[in-house]
Amino acid sequence: MAEGIKDKVAILGMGCSKFGERWDASPSDLMVEAFEECLADAGIERGQIEAAWFGAGIDAFHVGASALPMAIALRLNYIPVTKVENMCATGTEAFRGAVYAVASGACDIALALGVEKLKDTGYGGLPQRSRGVENDMYWPNLSAPGAFAQLATGYRARHRLNKEDLKRAMAHVSVKSHANGAKNPKAHLRREITAQQAIDAPYIAEPIGLYDCCGVSDGSACAIVTTPQIARGLGKERLIAVKALQLAVSNGAESGHESWDGSYLKTTRIAAQRAYDEAGVRKPAEEISMTEVHDCFSITELVTMEDLQLAEEGKGVTAVLDGNFDAEGKLPCQIDGGLKCFGHPIGASGLRMIYENYLQLQGRAGPRQLPDPKLGLNHNLGGFPHQNICSISMIGHM
Repeated sequence: MAEGIKDKVAILGMGCSKFGERWDASPSDLMVEAFEECLADAGIERGQIEAAWFGAGIDAFHVGASALPMAIALRLNYIPVTKVENMCATGTEAFRGAVYAVASGACDIALALGVEKLKDTGYGGLPQRSRGVENDMYWPNLSAPGAFAQLATGYRARHRLNKEDLKRAMAHVSVKSHANGAKNPKAHLRREITAQQAIDAPYIAEPIGLYDCCGVSDGSACAIVTTPQIARGLGKERLIAVKALQLAVSNGAESGHESWDGSYLKTTRIAAQRAYDEAGVRKPAEEISMTEVHDCFSITELVTMEDLQLAEEGKGVTAVLDGNFDAEGKLPCQIDGGLKCFGHPIGASGLRMIYENYLQLQGRAGPRQLPDPKLGLNHNLGGFPHQNICSISMIGHM
């Protein structure tokens, strides 16, 4: 019977580029920026890395379909390098490959890196025609804001909320994240906003307004992982270990019949429970110190906190407005600013989330440092609410 990976893998080092409109930087430049920080943090030579996983989502525009661009950019000599993609969960997918390789004993030291250049491609998350006729007729008018606006509508209908209360809670999510992001030199958006600005902003897809949406950014993040024994042998004293790593992928059932009402993310609920079981977490709201969740839109974060069992079902609005997930709240969420302030370079986002919790657990987060965190949860979402991928990782002290 599978026993899971709890405490079998330690994070040796991590790195993260500055996120933003990086017109001056190529994908290779961003990879090198994140990797150099990561390698220095790990305290090893690049020749000690035995295998690598490379995550990029929209590869046709910038890095191509293979893993060669990372091997070339980082001068990884003759080791296996694997390209992975799993929609917006690509960053965590790269991490999963490296972690599983070490946990299995296939290699001792592995690298996971994700990168995305979105600004140069003009990508904005809006629908566009493709060359294939079958793709032209598949979701021809779907957009990310439109899909997650439907999540907001489904959530409001199920829990019989009025529009004003939901809008106020969504605004609070954005205000909180901007306040956190203003303290982070690597964030793209570093300006605080007011609740009224968020409420009065023009709609993108009702009820989602401009300040409810994450930005379009360029960025890269990476991790080097190994076994706890090797980490200690390299002089690492306070180990940050992987406690769980779970992936759930929809088979499309949510689109096929009425068993799902559009008010929550089923993949998040399934992946979360599996991760809690793997990590031995029985009371998530009491045992988890902080979360980085996939806040592509403010409504996504609100619903996710319920799906992760960190707010009572139907009480997410109250929990948000009570400040439970603020920096000073019971369970801080997006302490680095989240996707809201970093944007969403698809291949990098999952690793960027892990990077923040890693810094927090080491007490290295500077002005946004939380007091004595013990366990961090990272939630990386892909696709749309009705056909979805969810990857969850948890890291903490050994």
